[in-house]
Amino acid sequence: MTEEDSETTVSDLQSGEENELPVIQLCGLVEELSYGNSALKTETEMFEKYYNKLEPRDQRHPRLSEIKISGAEFAQLRGRRRSKSRMGMDRVIGLSCDQKCELVQKELEDMKDEIRHMRANAERDLQHHEAIIEEAEIRWAEVQRAAYDFKKDILKTISKKKGSILATQKVMKYIEDMNRRRDNMKDKLRLKNVSLKVQRKKMLLQLRQKEEVGEALHEVDFQQLKIENAQFLETIEAKNQELIQLKLASGNTLQILNTYKSKLHQAMEMSISLDKEILLRNELLEKIERETLQVEQDRAKAEALNKKLRKQLAEFRSPQVMVYVREKIFNGELEKTIKMWERKVEIAEMSLKGYRKAWNKMKTTNEQLQAICPSEK
Repeated sequence: MTEEDSETTVSDLQSGEENELPVIQLCGLVEELSYGNSALKTETEMFEKYYNKLEPRDQRHPRLSEIKISGAEFAQLRGRRRSKSRMGMDRVIGLSCDQKCELVQKELEDMKDEIRHMRANAERDLQHHEAIIEEAEIRWAEVQRAAYDFKKDILKTISKKKGSILATQKVMKYIEDMNRRRDNMKDKLRLKNVSLKVQRKKMLLQLRQKEEVGEALHEVDFQQLKIENAQFLETIEAKNQELIQLKLASGNTLQILNTYKSKLHQAMEMSISLDKEILLRNELLEKIERETLQVEQDRAKAEALNKKLRKQLAEFRSPQVMVYVREKIFNGELEKTIKMWERKVEIAEMSLKGYRKAWNKMKTTNEQLQAICPSEK
């Protein structure tokens, strides 16, 4: 709001005090005054901000918003202001258009700097969070890989051979390998950290030298550097997008690789089971072949015996009836003769036994006699 507008509003207020205005005009006047007050408040804040930057803190005057006055003092001040406004507005001193333009340009530059700093801080935070996410993804992939390797190498062996010394040795060897691998990684990261610290010192030294030399640079050089910085930022953004795409492709490739690894593992297990089944089938086939050879030999023997029996059956001729009767009668007589001779043999054996007993008695009596009369001999 300009000085002329303030004079017109004051004159309107004076005339309003003398002649009462309608409510609609009063509402419009209040709206106009509130809009003007907000504009003046914005200008005042900008001026205070600019003034605070120029003047040291210990020499600053208190702000209008920091001044606390009572209601009576405010009414008295308002009355004095009205009396002064009635006397004339010649003493009111405001900012000129050039000063306002300078303040606005300064505020605009400050806002641009603040936005630039906020954007740089946001980009730095974004890069920090992206680095954290990338590290978390790498760690998660390493944990999944380690869990898969441990499950493949250790857990299946332990499940197959429970309580075995081999499973315990494998677990201890796996833990030792992991510790050795972590120690190697720690040494590598320590060396990398040392090299990065050396590079950081070099970059800080170069940056300090550039800052010292930068005082002699001109505005054109700064504009050129801004343009190059913007180009580099665009290149970095493009590279970041390409890196994100490559990470996504790498993640998809890793998932596909894990899928094919699991399929390969299943195929290997199936191949091992099929090899075992083929071995069992081959053993069964060899057994069947041996049994087949034995059966063939038995069949050949049975066929030879069958041929022999068939030949005997073909050559067999039954005798005549009279011949059969005569042979039967002759057989009966022979059986009777055999029985008779067997009876005779039994009788002879019994008489032989009697003779043997008598002979033994005789022999014993002779021995006794000889023992009694040895001289007579």
